[in-house]
Amino acid sequence: MGILDKFKLDGKVAVITGSTRGLGKACAIALAEAGANVVITGTTLEPAEAVAAEIAAATGVEAMGLACRVQDKASVDAMIAAILARFGKLDIAFNNAGIATVCAAEDTTEEQFDELMAINVKGVFLTTQAAGKVMLEQGSGSIINMASMSAHIVNLPQQISHYCASKAAVLQYSRSVAAEWADRGVRVNIVSPGYHLTEMLVQFEDLIKDWWVPRIPMGRAAEPAELGGAIVFLASDASSYMTGSEIVTDGGYSLW
Repeated sequence: MGILDKFKLDGKVAVITGSTRGLGKACAIALAEAGANVVITGTTLEPAEAVAAEIAAATGVEAMGLACRVQDKASVDAMIAAILARFGKLDIAFNNAGIATVCAAEDTTEEQFDELMAINVKGVFLTTQAAGKVMLEQGSGSIINMASMSAHIVNLPQQISHYCASKAAVLQYSRSVAAEWADRGVRVNIVSPGYHLTEMLVQFEDLIKDWWVPRIPMGRAAEPAELGGAIVFLASDASSYMTGSEIVTDGGYSLW
């Protein structure tokens, strides 16, 4: 098999949580363009089905939209059951769903902390576990968990200590699970993006211009699609000897 063939995902089935917009949607498109059938999920069904229809029309793969609240085990289990009913297998899981809130450490409420941890950490735990059970039975699969450069740095000027903690937890949880499953055919890797120009980020025009871009060695924020290559690589046989690894896509921001 040639090297370019190893990147192909023809016939694979991939689920991407939190993929109705932003980085999740961009990476779902990349996986579909590489040949994978994709399952789009969001907190409500209609946007997920709309994105699935859009991707299917553009790429010719099969695409399915599902509602899923990643912090709720019953919802996650229902998502996996629906995928297996439709496709009979699950090869790739990109556990992308997450939230971010800005609040000074001394003012962060217990409710804010609990909500963010439930989605960013418990959600990754539940989706990794549910997808992993399917993949362990199959004897193969690739799980990719969404962390952030914020797992390593303290962001400026926004105050997001609880978010940074959640992404550090995702990183170490994923590495630990990767070690447990490495000899059973299931790989678990991590992506840690920096500033990508998603719908959420572009609202902060002044911060992009005055704070973030001047601190990025490459001198610009990334387009959402620029994460897609890393996701396809980790999903594919091109990364067959990688597990417990982290790819940081931050334009060099965390080098300083």
